[in-house]
Amino acid sequence: MKLATYKDGSRDGQLVVVSRDLCTAHYATGMAHTLRQALDDWNFIAPQLQDLYVTLNQGKARHAFPFEPRRCAAPLPRTGLWAQALAFAEHRERVWPGVPADPVPLRLAGGDHLTGPHDDCVLGQDAWEADVGPMVAVLTDDIPQGANAARALDGVRLLTLANAWELRLWEPAEEARGWLRAPNQPAVAFAPVAVTPDELGDAWRDGLLHLPVRVQVNGALLGCVDAGRMAPDFGAVLARLCATRPLRNGSLLGAGPVSGGEGWGCLAERRAVEAAQQGQPLTPYLGHGDRVAVEVTGRDGQSVFGAIEQEVVPLD
Repeated sequence: MKLATYKDGSRDGQLVVVSRDLCTAHYATGMAHTLRQALDDWNFIAPQLQDLYVTLNQGKARHAFPFEPRRCAAPLPRTGLWAQALAFAEHRERVWPGVPADPVPLRLAGGDHLTGPHDDCVLGQDAWEADVGPMVAVLTDDIPQGANAARALDGVRLLTLANAWELRLWEPAEEARGWLRAPNQPAVAFAPVAVTPDELGDAWRDGLLHLPVRVQVNGALLGCVDAGRMAPDFGAVLARLCATRPLRNGSLLGAGPVSGGEGWGCLAERRAVEAAQQGQPLTPYLGHGDRVAVEVTGRDGQSVFGAIEQEVVPLD
C-alpha cells in the first residue's frame, strides 16, 4: 500500500491512503490520524489500511478525493532517528575518499524537521554551494540490539525517496571535525508517499530496490541511477546501525546518494570527474532560483513514490 501525510497545521500532519497510480486518496480517519500512530500499532492498524487501499484501487472508496502531492509533508515529518549511509561505492570514492569503506560509514543527523516534496530548500546564503543528495530510505519497526541482517531487514515497514541536501562550502571544516557532524546538511525532503515492501514486487529483493532514481537539475538530466547498485544492502546497514542499541519504530535510514550507471546522483561527483578529466570542475553548484527534481519510476512506467520537486530560495 501507499501512504502519505497531508499538512493540516499540526506537527505530524494527517495520514492518508493513496491509490497505486497516485491519483486518488482517502483519509485514514478512524484507523490512525498520523503515520506515527500507525507505526506504533502496526500489526493491528496496517491490515485496516490495506483494506482501505484495496477499496481505493477498486474505485469503491466512498469518500475518496484527488491526491494532491503539493499538500504533502514528509510521510513522517519528524522522527527520533534519521541516519544516512554511504552505501554507493562511486559516490564514496569520489566525494569522501578519506572515509573508510568497511564497515559502511553512517551519519546521524537531525530528524526533528523533515520536509515535504514541494517544500523549498531555504539557504541563508546563495554562495553555500548547495548540492542534491537523492537516496532511497526505509522506515523501520522496532529492531532489537544485535539483530543480524536478515532480522533487521524484516523490520523494514516502508520505503520512500529522499533528497538530502548538502552544503559543499561547509564540508572541509566539517570533515576536519569528523563526518558524523552535520551542520552542512539542510532540511531533508521526502517524496509524497511511502510504500510497503510488498507493493514493489520483485523490484524489492535481497534488501535492495532495483529501480532507477532519476535526478534533474533546472530541467536537465543529471543522472538516472539504479538504486540496486547499493552495497551493502539495507539489511546489513540496519544491522550495523543497531549493533550497539535497538532501533525504535519510525527510525529512518537513507542509503546515501545514488551513484553509478548513467550520469551522477549529485553535482559533487560530476565535478570530481570533470576535475580528473579536464583539470578543473566546470559544473556549478546550486544557488537561489535553481530547481531540482527526483523521482523513481516503476517497470509499469508509473511513479512509485511521487516526485520531489524543490527550488532553492533565500531565507526571509
